Amino acid sequence: MDSIDEEIIRCVTRDARSTYAEIGQAAGLSPSAAKRRLDRLVANGVIAGFTALVNTEALGWNAEAFVEVYCSGNPTPEQLRRALEEIPEVIEACTVSGAADAMVYMRAADIPHLERAVQRVRASRAVDRTESVIVLSRLINRPRP
Repeated sequence: MDSIDEEIIRCVTRDARSTYAEIGQAAGLSPSAAKRRLDRLVANGVIAGFTALVNTEALGWNAEAFVEVYCSGNPTPEQLRRALEEIPEVIEACTVSGAADAMVYMRAADIPHLERAVQRVRASRAVDRTESVIVLSRLINRPRP
């Protein structure tokens, strides 16, 4: 990993749809050399994949909640991740210390939509129960680095 690889990573982090020419220009490489370097970063697992980020506000998903998830049995984090990733209203999910096994951030169009999504979380065999806190207003919303 060198400064060229770091520039390639910065470029695709800003825009995963960057062309090889754009990546090469940012990193000081030809498009074909940029492709080879990017392919190597993917093959080595440095870049785990490319994804689309959905702007939930543009969808009109203005209801937000933090949901504590309490698991039944002892599912692995991978089992819990697989159960939660199928629910598009789940924006983030983390295993946590404390009484709950996981904390989930969810967005939905409205409270009935949010309730249906929480019910889908509860329907998972890995989940015993949930406790939800509805967001009333955002006080600070800093972008992530």
